[in-house]
Amino acid sequence: MKKEETHINDLMEFLSIPSISTDAAYEKEVRRGAEWLAEHLENSGLENVEVLETGGHPVVYADWIHQPDKPVFLIYGHYDVQPAEPVDLWESPPFEPVIRDDKIYARGATDDKGQVLIHIKAVAALMEEYGELPVNVKFCIEGEEEIASPNLVPFVRSHKEKLSADAILVSDTPLMDKETPAIVTGLRGALAFELTLTTAAVDLHSGAYGGAVPNAVHHLVSVLDSFHDEDAKVAVEGFYEGVPEVTEELRREMGRIPFSEETMKQEGGLSELYGEKGFTPPEQTGIRPTLEINGITGGYQGAGMKTIVPKQASAKVSCRLVGEQDPAKVFECVERHVRAHMPRGASVHLDKTIEARAVTMDAWDPFIRKAALAYDDFYENRALFPKEGGSIPIIEVFKEELDAQPVLMGFGLPSENMHAPDEHFHLENFRRGINTVKQYLTSF
Repeated sequence: MKKEETHINDLMEFLSIPSISTDAAYEKEVRRGAEWLAEHLENSGLENVEVLETGGHPVVYADWIHQPDKPVFLIYGHYDVQPAEPVDLWESPPFEPVIRDDKIYARGATDDKGQVLIHIKAVAALMEEYGELPVNVKFCIEGEEEIASPNLVPFVRSHKEKLSADAILVSDTPLMDKETPAIVTGLRGALAFELTLTTAAVDLHSGAYGGAVPNAVHHLVSVLDSFHDEDAKVAVEGFYEGVPEVTEELRREMGRIPFSEETMKQEGGLSELYGEKGFTPPEQTGIRPTLEINGITGGYQGAGMKTIVPKQASAKVSCRLVGEQDPAKVFECVERHVRAHMPRGASVHLDKTIEARAVTMDAWDPFIRKAALAYDDFYENRALFPKEGGSIPIIEVFKEELDAQPVLMGFGLPSENMHAPDEHFHLENFRRGINTVKQYLTSF
């Protein structure tokens, strides 16, 4: 019991560090998160612990390589977190962790600090019990996953020998439900960009100019509306190039994944679901590509009214990609579409921020099969192998550059408010996760 209390106290300390990678104001806190990790890796018996510089936030590395006939696992995770806004929607402050109903509430609890710490505590427990590990391990924990890992890609390419491994072990995905483990065998790719539309040099008085000049917000809405047809299909020519055919076999595979429309609506506070016609919600979120408007800015945003015709408006847009879709080509298609649908009197600029290909894993790979068996002693149901709607861009890079098998063992839950107010992590899965990872590594 004392050991468990120590684990949870460590988790609370880790979660109290506001390591927000997207905001330069938190640069020192991000580094503090890296240094905290390095200290705990060293205390867990790992060797060659380093905080390695990149073009941005540092990478934390550690290893233990003393089993020449055993596989090498590269354990990957991230210590950076999303911004906490809107803070007023949190029941408790996002960087003051609290436990309610055996759940720990804080930004980063499930994504990804709680899941990263599972692996560190599992390795520490094995070292304490046996004085050694049953396999070889390396840790690569980055501080930029929430901003699409811009500096980890060149880092991996320039440290291929240092990071070489047989398998990449990752816990940054959810269980199906509290008693059904999930090993993700597909991740969608990603493309993100900001679209800025300009119609004038300055905001204009709506009384003197309104009705006679173009309005940037009106024009932006028109362009954004052209992205989809009435069946919620993306209307950008060439967008679906490389998307796999949805076969009956694939549909049967997707149909085996438990799904409840009512649960999805309840978790999201939704009255209705919405998506591409002809596909089920699991198909829409797992094997179909998307184009989503993430945010819009334009005109006056302050208190009260300011009667202007806005000179500029912008939108943040992201795409989830599948199969062989090439994010660079998709961006070109979107850019052509925008220019073809640009209203008169407007100019546009597109700034690409994220680009990653989709990745698929073979559920029959021995590393993945052993991972599925490792869950058996700690969860009521056998593991399933879903396609995940989200993206972890670096997984594709690891797979291609290191020729290693990704193993995505999730311990979070879909209902844990990842990226949202009141993010939390079930401590039951924190405990079970430590035991599952121990079982997995020992199975080799």
